[in-house]
Amino acid sequence: MGPRRTNLALLIVLVAALATGGLAFAAGTGWARPVLVAHGLAGLAVLVLAPWKSVVVRRGLARRSGAGRWASVAFGVLVLAAVAAGLAHASGGALAGLGPVSAMQVHVGAALAAIPLLAWHAAARGGARPRRADLSRRALLRAGAVAGGAGLLLLAVEGATSLAGLPGARRRFTGSLPVAATVADPARIPVTQWLDDRVQVLDPAPWRLRVRAGPTTREWAYAELDAFGDRVEAVLDCTGGWYARATWEGVRLDRLLPSDAAGSVVVTSATGYRRRLPLADAGTLLLATRLDGRPLSAGHGFPARLVAPGRRGFWWVKWVTAIELDPAPWWRQPPFPLT
Repeated sequence: MGPRRTNLALLIVLVAALATGGLAFAAGTGWARPVLVAHGLAGLAVLVLAPWKSVVVRRGLARRSGAGRWASVAFGVLVLAAVAAGLAHASGGALAGLGPVSAMQVHVGAALAAIPLLAWHAAARGGARPRRADLSRRALLRAGAVAGGAGLLLLAVEGATSLAGLPGARRRFTGSLPVAATVADPARIPVTQWLDDRVQVLDPAPWRLRVRAGPTTREWAYAELDAFGDRVEAVLDCTGGWYARATWEGVRLDRLLPSDAAGSVVVTSATGYRRRLPLADAGTLLLATRLDGRPLSAGHGFPARLVAPGRRGFWWVKWVTAIELDPAPWWRQPPFPLT
């Protein structure tokens, strides 16, 4: 495979890895499984192409100097770090990581850091643009060979993980690893926040939940919400790479909203963090005040947090202070919170 086609193939698999990684990061239901498989195949295709790319790299480094050379080196290091961390997570190394940093965090962080360098690399290597000849029978056979090699690597990784009995063999369809094997061990559920949020320590006595539906607003005290006793067993699946199944108790959101409600439901935290959800889901969404029979800890969102079955952890808003009906559709928001 020549330098141009090697660079073009790498560009395609890296873009595919970023796209499928973003989808897998957001998905909390079963359709994430094929997306995750595609993500793994794209990442392992980088390793399949590595022998050809190493020749291109050696030639390029011999000719190039200055900032462009070091930018190329940094890009290569970030891509390899993302692939290595992904393999570490897939085998079950996500919870050990590097001190407080998990393999999944390294995987995602390296991939995000590589995006601007990928854009620069693609712009600087204009010769890697596709040509009509790239759709020839021979080129397609080469692409199939790369895909087949990636598939064999994926089977080898999965097989070795299962045979060795590593935690990765128990990954969920989202790729997350279990941290609490039973519903009776809530102490093992990690405490995490989105981006720069901090744990809020709220006094339940003055705390009130404000529920606004059009011109009507009602405030609920903690004791009132805690008295409902609705229960749901749900999986908290964190984008940090872990999941835990537990029983949550509180009140279903549809009990707090009028029967003629319309629009979408906006749930807001004491930190200002918020997510907009479909009103049709209100009967399955729970505003939890207890975890496995005990009041929530501050780290898990006391006095009340949202439990959103089938959605990833960033939908599970903690330290909820307001629930509002909004005429805008639920999807009119960034796919991931920006703050």
